[in-house]
Amino acid sequence: MQTVSIKGEERTSTGSSAARALRRQGQVPCELYGSKENIHFSVTPNAVKSIVYTPDFKLAEIEVNGTKHKTILKKIQFHPVTDEILHIDFLKLEEGRPLKVMVPIQFEGASPGVRSGGTLTQKLHRVEIRTTPENLIDTIVMDISELMLGESLRVSDIDVPEEVAILNGATIPVATVAIPRALKSADELEEEEEGEEGAGEESEGEAASTEEATE
Repeated sequence: MQTVSIKGEERTSTGSSAARALRRQGQVPCELYGSKENIHFSVTPNAVKSIVYTPDFKLAEIEVNGTKHKTILKKIQFHPVTDEILHIDFLKLEEGRPLKVMVPIQFEGASPGVRSGGTLTQKLHRVEIRTTPENLIDTIVMDISELMLGESLRVSDIDVPEEVAILNGATIPVATVAIPRALKSADELEEEEEGEEGAGEESEGEAASTEEATE
């Protein structure tokens, strides 16, 4: 699992005014939760760039006053207009203490459906898991080597160790292989067209009912 080393500078002044002053100095206010007492510190934007701007799940080893803490990034606050990092919360990892994290989904293998002309669409890019620090995983890998045209993989198809619980709904689709129009049969195309026509007629009927109601 990738770990990013971050050196922070302890800050004794807290609150909105102190945080604004730090930002004017080019620093990012941070807080580390999970210890007996929360630790307030600051870092440079460059120090956290590799853990903030990435689709990967990474650990952060934060050093403050010579003491290192194994953590995960918990929450980031961005400026609504400039996207400047305003504040970061980290959570200290403690063995045996459950936590929830979001981890990315990756695929392995070659889908027969794609080889037949289908299009693979990833519907879900991350899943939320609950586990303990010693059982943390940084990626969910799903095998698509048997995924045929028109088929889908769902959250229920994800295979994880028994120490890891997936919190997303089991029926949520993760990936599908769509059948291109050129490969669909005449009957399938006719059903699609009838469905589109039916939807159009329903919309017209609703519009007419609305007009009658307003007259």
